[in-house]
Amino acid sequence: MVTVVCEYEANNIVLLGLVCSIVELEVDAIVNPANSYMIMGGGLAGVLKSKGGKVVEDEARRYAPVPIGKAVATTAGSLPAKYIIHSPTMTKPAGYTSPEYVYKATRAALKCASEKGVTSIAIPGMGTGVGGLNPCTAVREMLKAIIEYLKNPGSIKKIIVVDIKEEVPRCFCEEIKKLL
Repeated sequence: MVTVVCEYEANNIVLLGLVCSIVELEVDAIVNPANSYMIMGGGLAGVLKSKGGKVVEDEARRYAPVPIGKAVATTAGSLPAKYIIHSPTMTKPAGYTSPEYVYKATRAALKCASEKGVTSIAIPGMGTGVGGLNPCTAVREMLKAIIEYLKNPGSIKKIIVVDIKEEVPRCFCEEIKKLL
């Protein structure tokens, strides 16, 4: 089940806050808040590997280590998306993350997506799972990167901030309302 928390449009780009499973969305790209080693063991990475297949991790590992502030695109395996964009929010698996890392990871994911010609992208609460950041803190950093993207957009026409729990999309909707 998909619950739309909010929908806005800015600079011809649709911004959505959704409560649902990211693996069920039919989008060009899903963002994985990865670790630099591209090990997909726990959290959302583990779910993406489980649902998309081991091929996702195998391909991602070829790029490792990926520094925070960079992102790589791989196949999405058996998921309905075309790509998974792996953008590290931490160096080591289950390691430390910070608001700054979330900002850098979100910015890198959007850049990578545009370079691939992606038109729709689903972004989870970056750093809110294994990374342990407060959802509203993480969303504010994600929004900094999204607002920057809106000022000089590439190919993306739909940005979806999604989580299986309501808090991340709710924070996104509350914060975006203040900015638009």
